[in-house]
Amino acid sequence: MASGDLTDAEWELVGPLLPPERGRPGKPARDNRTVLNGILWRAREGARWRAVPERYGKGNSVWRRFARWRDLGVFDALFAALAGSGAAEEGVQMLDSTVIRAHQHAAGAKGGSKAKRWGARAAGSPPSCTCAATPAVCRSPSSSRPARRTRPAPSGTWSRTSRPARAA
Repeated sequence: MASGDLTDAEWELVGPLLPPERGRPGKPARDNRTVLNGILWRAREGARWRAVPERYGKGNSVWRRFARWRDLGVFDALFAALAGSGAAEEGVQMLDSTVIRAHQHAAGAKGGSKAKRWGARAAGSPPSCTCAATPAVCRSPSSSRPARRTRPAPSGTWSRTSRPARAA
């Protein structure tokens, strides 16, 4: 058992609440405990499904079981049963991010009377960016178009910036 996996006592509470998996002929399904440990690992680490360690099964298999349980409402029933049983510690609280308010300085914006309105500034000021007016100057160097030469080409050759003299 890896660190962070369900203990035997935790599995005794959760195991009976999960639906049985039947697998396919010739290929039995992984047990629910292993897959649930993989789902919890992914939630704890914040990784992609493909990054789930092989000990929990293939990432796609773990994801499919998660999606199936989500669509069946297994997690809602599991949370309701655990909350009703009183198995959760009293010191543990779940917070929804909609009720957490950030401090006024957390956003990083200037506040108070110093703040300017964008509409009032735009009405009386010239534009601060001229990229739209001069696209060739502001083009990024990673553009697929070749860059213009800054020095004239050696004599006898032609380039974009130095053109051959016309014959009179």
